Amino acid sequence: MNKPILEVCAGSLASALAAQKGGAFRIELCDNLYEGGTTPSIATIELARKMLSIRLHVIIRPRGGDFLYTDLEYEIIKLDIERCRNAGVDGVVIGFLTADGKIDVERTRETVELARPMAVTFHRAFDMAADPFEALEDLKITGVDRVLTSGQKNQAPDGAALISELIARSEGKIIIMPGGGLSEHNIGPFAKEVKASEYHATLRHKVESGMSFRRDDVFMGGLPAIPEFSMLETDPERVGSMISNLQSL
Repeated sequence: MNKPILEVCAGSLASALAAQKGGAFRIELCDNLYEGGTTPSIATIELARKMLSIRLHVIIRPRGGDFLYTDLEYEIIKLDIERCRNAGVDGVVIGFLTADGKIDVERTRETVELARPMAVTFHRAFDMAADPFEALEDLKITGVDRVLTSGQKNQAPDGAALISELIARSEGKIIIMPGGGLSEHNIGPFAKEVKASEYHATLRHKVESGMSFRRDDVFMGGLPAIPEFSMLETDPERVGSMISNLQSL
């Protein structure tokens, strides 16, 4: 059996390069991780493709919030997929639900066809679906390559039982990739339980701003919970440590 691989969710080009340095197999490139990840700029995507030698997947999500998109948002999604394909990206990460919490099979299938020959991952919109087993069966017929899931919990370790069941029910037709709350510290026992072939993690550390003058009464995002003078970037040492733990299984 092949050793499991690690995909790192990178919220910037700097994080993507750090993940590569740490030995990641693949990058999921995002922007705005405080909103769960949105599509990065085309400049970020193109530079990432130029500077990375490992596989690059890009999230295609025009905004935060739910996964019920308007027709206008859907046009943006399709154009972003085309731009990624033209930029030489290896895969895209998408997710569509209907108003009643089912997989939007029609839009998912259409975007898979549009994305080829790129790989397609269905992201944690899956965790907002009403019935995970019905959602899995629907996704099998859309052609997506993998599903990113925390087992419909905030943290993947808390969803381990469902993740294990999803892997069993996937029947080798679709990859179930656990992600959410995974780290170098908990991956060992979690991986032994679920026995997935791929894992997804952020593995970040705090990087302080170089600003010496700092206002503490104005918040650009309107929320004091979002730091103005520090960023969370991928830590290559944490990436390397998690990979070592996976390889030792």
